[in-house]
Amino acid sequence: MTTSASVGTRARRSSVSTAQQKKNKRKHRPSKRDARVGLAFVAPFAIGFVLVFLIPIAVSIYISFFRTVTEGGDLYGTGESVQQFVGLMNYEYVVTSPQFWRGILRVFIYTCFQVPVMIIAALALALALDSFLVRHVTIYRLGYFLPFAIPGIVAAMIWLYLYSPELSPIVKGLAALGLNVDFLNQNIILASMANMTTWTYTGYNMLIFLAALQAIPKDLSEAARIDGASGWQIVTRIKIPMVRGAALLAVLLSIVGTIQLFNEPTVLAASQTWMGKDYTPMMMAYNTMMGTISPSGDGPASAISIVMAAIAGVLAVVYAVASEKVAK
Repeated sequence: MTTSASVGTRARRSSVSTAQQKKNKRKHRPSKRDARVGLAFVAPFAIGFVLVFLIPIAVSIYISFFRTVTEGGDLYGTGESVQQFVGLMNYEYVVTSPQFWRGILRVFIYTCFQVPVMIIAALALALALDSFLVRHVTIYRLGYFLPFAIPGIVAAMIWLYLYSPELSPIVKGLAALGLNVDFLNQNIILASMANMTTWTYTGYNMLIFLAALQAIPKDLSEAARIDGASGWQIVTRIKIPMVRGAALLAVLLSIVGTIQLFNEPTVLAASQTWMGKDYTPMMMAYNTMMGTISPSGDGPASAISIVMAAIAGVLAVVYAVASEKVAK
């Protein structure tokens, strides 16, 4: 009798518990009104993302299968320019172009020495600002970030002035010391461009590292200091390992940015005509679109841009996978 009552009680409790769970699920299930409110908040970003990101990419891919040709011309060269479907001909032109791959090689060499220098400098500045030795952090943080606020073309023009032997106070000062340095020489112009980019973007990457450092709990540093750890040990054993995620982000952004190198070589090429119009892939794409490189037009230029985007994506994925394996 007791057993039957106990079983009945457990059955009733189970049914009550099941009913309560269903009620709780219905209670926490988003209503249609909540869904509409959420969509209303997401809509501005989604619309902007589609308009300024997805649609331009789709249009660029579509245009890359066409090439501008002249039809109906006569002996005097008159005719109408039309877009003709050429399939993968534009992509074949890009991947078989020696000028394109020479530009990629220049950008790769540029990346190999510019990105490490910039990331190390940004991390060093962030560690200095995060330490207790520096006061008035806001002033220094703003000062380091200011170069990023200057438009890229303006910054490149300033550095062209500082590199020009006839005008530069830096070159004249070095010459007074017996050092004749030509920053625009073919052998070191990549280093000169790397200096321009490092000056511009070091402060930006410093803010990424500084935000990651300030997110580290202060208790860790205090506990390490109580245990007798030195300042150098706290930096190398606690702070640097805990900003690995920020370093990954900064390097990925830098890789993508260097593939798009345009402002600096374009401004320098205005005075250094030996650089040509295809010194970097971005210059090649721009001048192809403007008609100063043949074949010209939107189709070949779009194909160059898409191939560049694919290369940048592959490099970013390779770096991310390699970083994960090293971290493990």
